[in-house]
Amino acid sequence: MTEPGIVVFGYHDVGVECLDALISRGSRVIAVFTHRDNPEEKIWFRSVAQLARRHGIAVHTPDFVNTPEWIARLRELQPDIIFSFYYRNMICQEILEIPRLGAFNMHGSLLPKYRGRVPINWAVLNGEIRTGATLHHMVKRPDAGDIVDQEAVPIGPRETAQDVFIKVTAATRQVLERSLEAIKQGRASRRPQDESQASYFGGRKPDDGRIDWHADTQRIFNFIRALTHPYPGAFTDVEGRRFFVWWAEPRPDGAGRPGQVVSVAPLRVATGQGCLEITKWQWRGAPEQEGGAHGLRTGQVLGEATPRAATV
Repeated sequence: MTEPGIVVFGYHDVGVECLDALISRGSRVIAVFTHRDNPEEKIWFRSVAQLARRHGIAVHTPDFVNTPEWIARLRELQPDIIFSFYYRNMICQEILEIPRLGAFNMHGSLLPKYRGRVPINWAVLNGEIRTGATLHHMVKRPDAGDIVDQEAVPIGPRETAQDVFIKVTAATRQVLERSLEAIKQGRASRRPQDESQASYFGGRKPDDGRIDWHADTQRIFNFIRALTHPYPGAFTDVEGRRFFVWWAEPRPDGAGRPGQVVSVAPLRVATGQGCLEITKWQWRGAPEQEGGAHGLRTGQVLGEATPRAATV
């Protein structure tokens, strides 16, 4: 039997891991669609384009793939299967209908929970104790198609979003490798998602990192670990200057108004319930630091001039 032709839409580490799994298993990948790196984004992840080119696979980087010209080119490629591995743009229904064996997406959550963008960051921010990877049939609505397979991973109470992302990336490969032969044979599993359990979260921008000091200590701690390196970071404004909090430790004591500096050595800030001890911090434009010499004073209230909710 002729090996099915596969077109991959992919980006980021999940795109690299899953493309590598296809290559390692001798799959016939006929083209890869990916994104050009954004010079304004911190590129801390591996390159799908580089991996594809090392293996002689054609690479395309259209700004917008849902055009008549690209749809026609995809029809000319005649893929039997389309995979989307952390591709950032929606793929139109006309493209999804091209492959005879189906189109499949790998999502970084246990669907139907956490549909949408940056699901791992949202899961950590919301204090979840587990998440995972889901391979599902692609339909017009994002992340809503029937489930092929899933793999759960735990979220430790002190893990950052990057820590969890590394585990989810490994899980995506496991899910793909388990399901690949069935997909190639046209007998991929289908389990409808339970819409009553579905949740959807949108993308996050750097400006969404503002800390709401009125939230309780655990909520702010989760917020910080969801946004710390390599992500843009949680921050507060102090007399017109931006102060990034890269790590902090929850503390039960520390009476004061939310956002009030109750101690400078160690640096402790009151929350809506308890306080946080800030251990890694940075003024915008200055080096990141740990410990003291932060330039804050006892009684100062952080973020008071521009209050804003810490979540969307």
